[in-house]
Amino acid sequence: MTPSMQNPSIVLYGPGKAKVEDKPIPEITDGHDVIIRIGFVGVCGSDVHFWNHGGIGKHVNPDTGIVMGHEASGTVHSIGPLVTTLTVGDRVALEPGTPCRYCRACKSGSYHLCKYMRFAAAPGPPDTHGTLSKYFKIAEDFAYKIPEWMSLEEAVLVEPTSVAVHAVKLADVKPGEVVVVMGSGTIGLLVAAVAKAFGAGRIALVDILDRKLQFAKGFLECDTFKSDIAADAQGNASKLLSDLGLEGVDAVIEASGAASSVDMGIHVLRSGGKYVQTGMGRPRIEFPIGMMAEKELSVKGCFRYNAGDYELAVDLLSRKKIDVKQLISSTSPFEETTAAWEKTKNGEGIKNLIRGVED
Repeated sequence: MTPSMQNPSIVLYGPGKAKVEDKPIPEITDGHDVIIRIGFVGVCGSDVHFWNHGGIGKHVNPDTGIVMGHEASGTVHSIGPLVTTLTVGDRVALEPGTPCRYCRACKSGSYHLCKYMRFAAAPGPPDTHGTLSKYFKIAEDFAYKIPEWMSLEEAVLVEPTSVAVHAVKLADVKPGEVVVVMGSGTIGLLVAAVAKAFGAGRIALVDILDRKLQFAKGFLECDTFKSDIAADAQGNASKLLSDLGLEGVDAVIEASGAASSVDMGIHVLRSGGKYVQTGMGRPRIEFPIGMMAEKELSVKGCFRYNAGDYELAVDLLSRKKIDVKQLISSTSPFEETTAAWEKTKNGEGIKNLIRGVED
């Protein structure tokens, strides 16, 4: 990276191939546009997948590359003439997608399902560049002002917290209910934290790694259960229910994507229970369809976040209902982005951050 660069950006060209390049500074083309000076960007599991494989479904064009990053916070650098909700200097968390606003999904209030969604760091056509740049353009209503006491590092966690909010809302978690969360990565931890904020009476986090469960117990003061990889899903479910002293739980939110976790989640639910699939795993898996039918479970998929989820995530963090600072494990310089990706790839820490370009 050289001092003459206007908008240094991390561009991925394929598996293991990324470099710092200069990109044009975004220009305001709509009156409601804002230009953000990026402060921090979080490393997501999807970033690691891109780093390892060059994409998820759609792959990066090796000739043009794509700017990475979608979990981000920053400071408003400039605003369009019609912007009324933000001013230059405001500190914001970014919702990194732009829907068309006109299709059936958008008009019905499900803009996250817009088939024309331009999500940050998503291969096209057309490609949508991400937030790992000095400057990033976004619509004003997708930049959320944060309170003065909240750091820009913590604001990065608004994005995964919004995923958790959406999942818990889909599970319709009610006060006093027992919730099991499969997987204790960043999303699993935040799902459990949001469920607790929603009034869940008891929460159990399930994982196969002791260190993750130890962190979860300290972070949330919840029940934890180490899944036995040598046992079948039904056996693990029976053991968990025995530990909890229950015949079945009210809700399961699956946040690992592992087939065995899906299977176990179906078995651990009570009849009439609620199941939400948040984790992304293999495109096709086997699961106990008979058990799902016999229990008459309510089963839902979960995709990103929708209207109101970001606002609620910001509110939960603002009122300190969730202490996301505990989840931040490291912060790497912009020039060492690939090293941050490698940390997450190797299972180091919970949430690794990348600092924005420094002058």
